[in-house]
Amino acid sequence: MTALSIGLITPPVGINLFVAANITRLPLGKISLGVLPFLLMSLIGLLLITYIPSLTLFWIDD
Repeated sequence: MTALSIGLITPPVGINLFVAANITRLPLGKISLGVLPFLLMSLIGLLLITYIPSLTLFWIDD
């Protein structure tokens, strides 16, 4: 789900970028620049989820 959300906001073909540009009536370039901090944080989160699975998976040891 995290990777999918990154794909939806990744310029230049992210569907959510087109939706945001249409709703706000701002150019796609301006929306793309505004989404970059969120994209960076999402990528960091994806790396953490991928390489440190104990953050998101819970094991019950008997």
